[in-house]
Amino acid sequence: MYQPKFHQLTFENFHLPFGGKLDPENRWVKLDAVIPWHVAETMYAKNFLSKRGAPALTVRMALGSLIIKEKLGLSDIETVEQIKENPYLQYFIGLAEYQHTAPFDASMMTHFRKRLKHTDLAALQEELLQRHLAAEKARLKAKNEDDDDEGDDGSVNKGRLIVDATCAPADIAYPTDISLLNDAREKTELIIDTLCAMHPEGVTKPRMSRRTARKEFLAVGMKKSLSRKALRKGLRKQLAYIRKNLQYIGNLSASVPLTVLSKHRYRDLLVIEELYRQQLEMYKSDTKSISDRIVSISQPHVRPIVRGKAAAKTEFGMKLSISVVDGISMPERMSWNAYNEGCDLVRDIERYRERYGHYPESVHADKIYRTLANRMWCKERDIRLSGVPLGRPPKDVEKNRARRRQIREDEGIRNAVEGKFGQAKRRYGLGRVMARLSESSLCVVSLTFLVMNLDRLLALPFLRLFEWLLLELDVIQNLFKWSSSRAAMKCCWAMA
Repeated sequence: MYQPKFHQLTFENFHLPFGGKLDPENRWVKLDAVIPWHVAETMYAKNFLSKRGAPALTVRMALGSLIIKEKLGLSDIETVEQIKENPYLQYFIGLAEYQHTAPFDASMMTHFRKRLKHTDLAALQEELLQRHLAAEKARLKAKNEDDDDEGDDGSVNKGRLIVDATCAPADIAYPTDISLLNDAREKTELIIDTLCAMHPEGVTKPRMSRRTARKEFLAVGMKKSLSRKALRKGLRKQLAYIRKNLQYIGNLSASVPLTVLSKHRYRDLLVIEELYRQQLEMYKSDTKSISDRIVSISQPHVRPIVRGKAAAKTEFGMKLSISVVDGISMPERMSWNAYNEGCDLVRDIERYRERYGHYPESVHADKIYRTLANRMWCKERDIRLSGVPLGRPPKDVEKNRARRRQIREDEGIRNAVEGKFGQAKRRYGLGRVMARLSESSLCVVSLTFLVMNLDRLLALPFLRLFEWLLLELDVIQNLFKWSSSRAAMKCCWAMA
C-alpha cells in the first residue's frame, strides 16, 4: 500500500533539537528545490496498487537516499549512517525534524532500486530537462535576447548534439572457460547435497571425485603459460564432471522435486544447464564465440562487449549510448547485448527535435556514426555531421586549411562526451556497477546520469558568471588591440 504524502517542505520549519536553523545556501537544500518530487511520486505510486498492507516509505525517502548514495559514492550501510548523522540529509529525504535513529534499515535500499525503474528515472530526467529549458527561455526573454517566434520555428537548426557509446562494466571476475566450468561443477555438487538430504528414503551420495576435480582445475587454471592441448584436456575433464552431476540431478528429481531447492539454487541450475550446452558446443567446434554467451553464473544477463580499446579489448557489462547538449547528458539506449550505435543516430536526432523543437545545427559523433545513410539523412535536413567529409580535399589552399581547422574544432567539441564518460566512471560508480540484478543495474546507471545532471544544474550560476567574465575579457582584449593599432598609426604618421 502506498499513501501519497507529497507536500513541499521548507527548511525554515525543519526542527533541530539543539536549536538553530538550516542554512539556505547548503547544497542539499538547493538540490531539493531542483528535483520535481511530485513527478517522481506519481510514477512511484504505481508500484503499490493494493490498498492493503502497511504504508510504504515515501518516494522522497527512496529517491533521496539513492541520490545521496550515488552522489557521495557510499555503500548502502554507510548511506544510512550518514543520513542518521546529518540533519541536511534528513531534510533532503523528507523528514520533518531531526531524529537520532535511522529512518529505515540498509536492506531497504535494495527495494528502492527495484521500485524505481529506469524508465521512471528517464521520465524524471525528461521533466527535469523541460523545466531547465523553460527557465532558460524565460531568462533569455527577460534579457531580450530570445525571440519567441524564432524559437518555435522548427525549420531553423540550432544547437549542437554530441553522441557516443560506452560500456559500464559489471562487478564480475574476469571470465575464463575453465573457471566458469569449475564454478558450475561446485554449484552442482551443492545442489546434489541438498537433494540427497531431502530424499524421503535416504540415499547415499554419489562418487563425484571433488578433490580430484579441484586438483585438475588448479593444475590448469593456475599456470601462467598453458599449451592449447593441455587447456582442451582440462576443459574436457571439467565438462565430464558437470555432465555426470547433471545426470545424477536428473535421476534424483524423479523422487525429490526440485522445488525443495531455494530460488537461488534453482536459478543456478538453469543457468548451469545452458552454460554446459554452450561450453560443450564451443569445445566440439573448437571456437571461442557463441551467441548469448554466459560469462557469469551469478549474473547471467551480462554479456561480453568487444570495444577494441587499448586497456581492455573486451569488457563485460552493459552497453549504453548517451547524448550531450550544453553539458546535460541523457541516456538514449541501455542494453546488455552488443549493438551498433551508428544505427541509433537518426533516433537520437529526432529525440533532440522533440525536446528542443528543432533539429541541431551540427552533430558531433565518432567514426562509426558516419555511415553513408546517416550522412545523406543529415544532408537532407541541413544538419552538419562532424568528421572528415566524403570526397577529395579541395585544391584551394585556404579552403583546405579551413577544412582541417573545422575537423579539429569538431573533435575538440566531441571531447565533451568523453569527459562525461570519465566523470561518470571516475567520480561516480559507472566504472564498476556493483548491483547484481539486471533491473537494479539499469536503475544505478540511470541514477548516475541523474546525479550528474543535477550537479550541472546547480553549477549553472557559476558557469554563467564565468562565461560573462570571458566575454568581458574578450572585449577588453579587442579594445586593447584597437588602441594599440591607433597608437602605432600615430607613431608612423609622426615619423613620416
